Amino acid sequence: MKQRILVAVIFVPLLFAVMFFAPAWAFAIVTALIAALSAWELIAAVGAGARKRICLYGAVGAAAVQAGVLLGRGDYVFRIVLFLLMVVMFVEAIRAFAGEHPIPFAQIAAVIFAGGVMACFLSSLLSLKLYENGRLWVLIPFVSAFVTDGGAYFVGVFLGKHKATPHISPKKTYEGFAGGLVIGTAAVVLYGLILTLCGIAVNFAAMTVYGLAGAVVTEIGDLAFSMIKREYGVKDYGHLLPGHGGMLDRFDSMVFTAPVIYLLTQVFPAF
Repeated sequence: MKQRILVAVIFVPLLFAVMFFAPAWAFAIVTALIAALSAWELIAAVGAGARKRICLYGAVGAAAVQAGVLLGRGDYVFRIVLFLLMVVMFVEAIRAFAGEHPIPFAQIAAVIFAGGVMACFLSSLLSLKLYENGRLWVLIPFVSAFVTDGGAYFVGVFLGKHKATPHISPKKTYEGFAGGLVIGTAAVVLYGLILTLCGIAVNFAAMTVYGLAGAVVTEIGDLAFSMIKREYGVKDYGHLLPGHGGMLDRFDSMVFTAPVIYLLTQVFPAF
């Protein structure tokens, strides 16, 4: 736990500083790295780790999606990336089909999902950064995901008694889930209060919706990617962040949280 806390104390403030102070192009580099590394880790986790070329396809596609959003052609680039990944992966599978190491469809789907779909959802962070006052908007999914995850973890450790998903994540408890929902929602509302004190008019009903929706999907996202690890017998997606695992171990829930917050801001802007 000490290692986990130490990395969080260093990593989280640094990431928040980049989000708040860095220009959009610099933040795009950060999201490209997050998306590319996450894609690589997911593809490797489903059994394609020995096929570095296949992992690279997904990583390059994930980074390209971020570049497309930065250039204002996100939808166009996303379609191109999905199509190219589909074509390239089926060509690879066709070539390998009669050999000793055929490529299963699960790996084809993983490359398309990780390099295209998952990258598109993560690009919601960059889309928020590109808003007017984007440095304020982009903090919302991070506050939601990180605080919900931390709240659920600590409430589960200290108060958890009733196992919630023993076959997926044995340490998760109903008390932890409830704590994550309450603390995650409260954190987003508190963020709105801080903005109000800084002179920004905030719709607290919208912030409450952001907080609650973000907390719910954060916990679903965490379980979803834990389920994949359980299916493939993987403890962590990587070892990049001591105490946290790989990049995807830290940003798995963000795949769910970022697009939900982005969509809600489109229909229910808070400020």
